[in-house]
Amino acid sequence: MGTVVLTMKASVIEMFLVLLVTGIHSNKETTKKIKRLKFNVPQINCDVKAGKIINPEFIVKCPAGCQDPKYHVYGTDVYASYSSVCGAAVHSGVLDNSGGKILVRKVAGQSGYKGSYSNGVQSLSLPRWRESFIVSESKPQKGVTYPSALTYSSSKSPAAKAGETTKAYERPSVPGTTPQPVTLTQVVAVTTADASHTTLPKPSPFAASTASSPRPQPAGHRSREMGLWSTPTYTSSQNRPGANPGVQRQDASGAAFQKPVGADVSLGEMDFWKPGLVLLDAGFVPKEELSTQSLEPVSLGDPNCKVDLSFLIDGSSSIGKRRFRIQKQFLADVAQALDIGPVGPLMGVVQYGDNPATHFNLRTHTNSRDLKTAIEKISQRGGLANAGRAISFVTKNFFSKANGNRGGPPNVAVVLVDGWPTDKVEEASRLARESGINIFFIAIEGAVENEKQYVLEPNFVNKAVCRTNGFYSFHVQSWFGLHKTLQPLVKRVCDAERLACSKTCLNSADVGFVIDGSSSVGTGNFRTVLQFVANLSREFEISDTDTRVGAVQYTYEQRLEFGFDRYSSKADVLGALKRVGYWSGGTSTGAAIHYALEQLFKKSKPNKRKLMILITDGRSYDDVRIPALAAHLKGVITYAVGVAWAAQEELEVIATHPARDHSFFVDDFDNLYQYVPRIIQNICTEFNSQPRN
Repeated sequence: MGTVVLTMKASVIEMFLVLLVTGIHSNKETTKKIKRLKFNVPQINCDVKAGKIINPEFIVKCPAGCQDPKYHVYGTDVYASYSSVCGAAVHSGVLDNSGGKILVRKVAGQSGYKGSYSNGVQSLSLPRWRESFIVSESKPQKGVTYPSALTYSSSKSPAAKAGETTKAYERPSVPGTTPQPVTLTQVVAVTTADASHTTLPKPSPFAASTASSPRPQPAGHRSREMGLWSTPTYTSSQNRPGANPGVQRQDASGAAFQKPVGADVSLGEMDFWKPGLVLLDAGFVPKEELSTQSLEPVSLGDPNCKVDLSFLIDGSSSIGKRRFRIQKQFLADVAQALDIGPVGPLMGVVQYGDNPATHFNLRTHTNSRDLKTAIEKISQRGGLANAGRAISFVTKNFFSKANGNRGGPPNVAVVLVDGWPTDKVEEASRLARESGINIFFIAIEGAVENEKQYVLEPNFVNKAVCRTNGFYSFHVQSWFGLHKTLQPLVKRVCDAERLACSKTCLNSADVGFVIDGSSSVGTGNFRTVLQFVANLSREFEISDTDTRVGAVQYTYEQRLEFGFDRYSSKADVLGALKRVGYWSGGTSTGAAIHYALEQLFKKSKPNKRKLMILITDGRSYDDVRIPALAAHLKGVITYAVGVAWAAQEELEVIATHPARDHSFFVDDFDNLYQYVPRIIQNICTEFNSQPRN
C-alpha cells in the first residue's frame, strides 16, 4: 500500500514538473513573441505625409524610390507636416533612394520654410504651417517606447494596399426617428494623395423628409461634425413623378443624370469634377478639415533664387515631335526644380520658328504646378529656327513691367536650339546684353563636319551668350542627354552674384563730367556744352543704386557743381545742369583732372565703374600727363572730347587706352550732339567686353 502511495506521489510530482517546464517554455515563447512585436517597425508608402500620422514620435520604414518629385517636400532640415515623410528623409540625407528606417519627431509649426535642392530632391518654400517634423537616423532613445502600429488621422491607413476600400461609418438607425434633410452645397478641396485613400460613406437609405424636429442622437453616436453623408434635400424637379430620388449632377458631356439614394458613391464616379474635389454635406465638414492643412499648399517660391526668367524654345520643323516633347519635359522639370513663386523665380516661355510668340509671360503662372500644366499644353509651331529674331522679340517685349518684370531681380533668357539657328544671333544678343539680359545658350546636337556650311554664323553660341567663360553656355551631344544640364542650369540662373549682365553699362557707373568753362568757350557755346552733357546723362539709368552723375567746371580754378551723392534721379540731374552758371577764365586742364579725382571720384562707391568725360575747347596751360596717368592708375576710365582749338595729341594723353575709342574731336560746338550715340556705344562695348565673374 505504501509502495502504491509513493508511486502515485512520484507520478504527481513528475506530472507537475512536466507542466512547470512546459509553462516556462510557453512563457519564453510568448515573451519572445512579445519582444518581436515590440520591435516591429511599421512600413509606410512614399506619399504618406507627416500630418496624417497622429503619433508625436515614431520609427518607420520607407520603401525605395521616394526621391521622385511627385512626393512633395516643404522646407529644409525642419519640414512642414504637409511634406512626404520619406521624401523629407531623402532630402535631409538620412536615407538614400533605396529606402530604410528613420526616426520622425513632430515639432511646432514654423513661420516660414525655406526650399532647397539636396540629395536629388527639390524641396519647396512655404510661408507658414501649423505643424513641423524633423527626421533622423532610426536610433531609439532610451526610455522612449515607439509604436509598432501608427495612428492615422483618417480611418484608412495610407500604407494600405491600393484598391482596398475603407469601411464607411454608417449612421445607426433609431426607431421612430426621421433623418434630417441636408442640402449638398459645399465643395471642399482635398489633395489627390489623400483622396486615393478615401471612399465616401453611403447616404442614408431613408427617404427625404421635411420634418423639422431635430434628430435624437443615441449615446456614443458620432455627431454631424464627423463629415458623414445624409439624405440630401431635392428640388421639385428632382422629385418629379417617376424619377428615382437621388443626387442630380452632370456628367462630362454636361448631361444631367441621377444617382439613386442608397447607392455607393465613390471617387471614381466623380471624375467629371475638377480633380481633387470631393463633395461633402454642408454642416458635416469638420473644422479640422476646413483648416489650411486640408488644402494643397502653394509655395511662394524660393527667395534665394529671385530671378525673372524667359525660356526661348525651338519649335522649328527640323526638331521633330519626339524631340519637341523632350524639350517640353525638360522645361517642366526646370519649373519643378526652380520652385516658382512671387517671392522667388518667375518664368515665362517663348516659342520660336519663323516668328516668335509668347505662350505665357512672367505674370501668367506663379507656381510650379500650374506652370508645368501649361507647358504640357504647348504645341509645336514649325517653320525655321530664327533664334536671333526671337532674342530681339524678348528684348523688346518680354521683360516689360506689363508682362510681370519686377525690376529688381536679374533678367535671364535661356535659348534652346536644335542644331543651329537659321538666322544670325550676334547683333540681337548684343542689344539684349546691353539691356541687362543674361543670355544663356543650350545647343543640342550641333552641326557635324558636312553640315557646317549651312551654319550662317560660325561660333554662334559665343557670339550670343552673356560671357564666353563657359558659365553661360551648354553643348549637349544628344537630346537624350538634355536632362543632365538640369541641375547645373538651375544652379547658374539662381546665382545672382555671377549673373554679370544684370549690371549694364547704363546702370552701374559713377559718371563725372569735367567741363571747360574758360573764356574762349563763350556763354552761348557753354550752354551747348551743358546740353551735350544732359544728352549723355539721359542715356543712363540714374538712381542711388544705379548710375550716379557728378560735375566739375574749371578755368584756372575748379568748382564742384554737384557730387555723386547730390541727386538721385534723372530729372534732378538734368535740372541741376540747367542751373550751372558760366564761369570764364583760363584753361588748366591738368589741375582740373587732379581736382576731379580728389573731390569727385574719391567718393565713388567701390563696386561702381568710374567714368570721367572731359570736354575742352583748347590747349591746357598746365601739364596733363601726370594727372591723366593718376586717373588711369586709379581705374578711372577717361573720355576726352575736344572742340575747335583743342589739341589732338593732348586729348590722346588724357584718354584711356586705346585712345581711338576714348578720344573724340569735333570742329564746332553745334556738332557735339552727333557724338552722343558713339560715346554711349563705346562705353557699353567696353563694359560688355570685360569679364566680371
